[in-house]
Amino acid sequence: MTHDHDLVLRPTTAQTEAALNPPTRRPATTPHGGASCHVTTGRNGGDLVVETLAGLGATTVFGLPGQHALGMFDALRRSDLRYVGLRVENNAGFAADAYGRITGEAAPLLLSTGPGALTSLAALQEAAAASAPVLAISSQVPTAGLGGGRHGYLHELPDQAASFRGVVKSVHTVRTQSQIPSAIAQAWKSALTVPHGPVWVEIPQDVLLAETRLPVVTAMDATPDELPPRPELTAVAAHLLSRADRPAIIAGGGVVRSDASGKLLALAEKLNAPVVTTFGGKGAFPWEHPLSLQSWLEDRHTTDLLEDADVLLVVGSGLGELSSNYHTFKPRGRVVQIEADLGKLESNHPALGIHADARLALQALLETVEAREDEGAPQRVRTLLSKVAERIASQDLTLEQEVLASVRRALPAGSPSFWDMTILAYWAWSAFDAQAPNTMHSAQGAGGLGYGFPAALGAAAADPTRPVLAVSGDGGALYSVAELATARQYGLDVTWLIVDDGGYGILREYMTDAFGQATATELVRPDYVALAESFGVPGVRTTPETLEADLAKALAEPGPSVVVLPALLRMFAPTHLS
Repeated sequence: MTHDHDLVLRPTTAQTEAALNPPTRRPATTPHGGASCHVTTGRNGGDLVVETLAGLGATTVFGLPGQHALGMFDALRRSDLRYVGLRVENNAGFAADAYGRITGEAAPLLLSTGPGALTSLAALQEAAAASAPVLAISSQVPTAGLGGGRHGYLHELPDQAASFRGVVKSVHTVRTQSQIPSAIAQAWKSALTVPHGPVWVEIPQDVLLAETRLPVVTAMDATPDELPPRPELTAVAAHLLSRADRPAIIAGGGVVRSDASGKLLALAEKLNAPVVTTFGGKGAFPWEHPLSLQSWLEDRHTTDLLEDADVLLVVGSGLGELSSNYHTFKPRGRVVQIEADLGKLESNHPALGIHADARLALQALLETVEAREDEGAPQRVRTLLSKVAERIASQDLTLEQEVLASVRRALPAGSPSFWDMTILAYWAWSAFDAQAPNTMHSAQGAGGLGYGFPAALGAAAADPTRPVLAVSGDGGALYSVAELATARQYGLDVTWLIVDDGGYGILREYMTDAFGQATATELVRPDYVALAESFGVPGVRTTPETLEADLAKALAEPGPSVVVLPALLRMFAPTHLS
């Protein structure tokens, strides 16, 4: 795939002359300008930011303005970049996260200093956990305040970047205008080099506001590095898999992010190996395929089958807490792990570790493995899924299964869905057929509340040709209600399903199971239908029986909408505790 940033474009003579002789205008003043209240109405440091982003191929930016960042936001007015402004920085981060997941591009996120920057941290943690490419660009206090000198500037921190170093892939602090294009290009490349992830650039207020005489930035070359596997490792892996008696495959989010689901399918069929997808890898393998174990990782029957594999191929997963049935999974056979994130390689289980992009590694295996005959593999899959179904059926959870099935039938094929941390989402991790790669996303990477709706807004901005579904509980919805204004302002085609059970439902269950009663889980909440309508967003209250029809109708109508389902859902019993 070729992106705009893969090409180095050379400016025309006219462009060169215009760049070297930009229009100059008399400086104006603005009140409350921090260290310097002088701004220019010509090109400034902010223009270098937006010109660099456009040169890298960006088309859409997310964010919130703030006093120190005004130079960037004023420059947007002189650019062709589309701006989507959210009401809370954390929500803007979630929107950028989803934009990056849907497009595979680095999503620019423009923020202000101090409180504005710090409010985005939870969203950047989710982007890091899910390997979503987000290019966060923040302002900073004036240059004189860098280094912890405690000058008392508004929003000043002794070391703002220190708050982000443990969260993002890389941090870039700019001190002069000439550093802006290169710093942003380096950050862009970092965000898009596997494993993808969020990056941080910070630029002082005075650098953004000062008039610039630097040439207009036309195009930047920031092609991401590839991560091919070492051939001697894939040769050993192919030998092990070709001669295995009971091979199995765990497919994680790395398969989806690298667009490797087709190669995974071909390899699984060549090896006759059952495949289970992690919650982050939903859609990486066809749900109804004869070799599909689906996504029932929180099930002891699935854990037993995977433990029994004499060779287990793990692709694009670190086998963390959720992917290992809460670390109860203890493989007895040989493990081959393909992982782009070096820190996750063999972090939980000894393995033949292959540090590589999933697509490139699967291609290498496809070229070297020998076909296996195994007529019993589909039967082992059917037996496993039958055991799972029997376990769920024994727990009187018909309502939960019917609600999830209604959502699946109402959601058009190919439409993405974004799930908050709520009981229906926990069901969806295991039981929802995503139907295609890169269509189901949740906050299970970092596990913070409030992800679903603002992320869905980012997805709608990325692809306005199909409706987007967001799913939240009433507790998570309260994190995001301000973004109803964003949805209305930009006409984003998102239907927001809010399951209202009067509190933090999953925490209520956890506490009741652990302590006999729940504390601090009950919530006073608004009338969500009336609240939506107050923003000019259509709302409807539904029931489990009418959910499918109401949701399908809302998804079919353009623009934002809210569907509220008052229901008390329960989780299926865990197997890792016993």
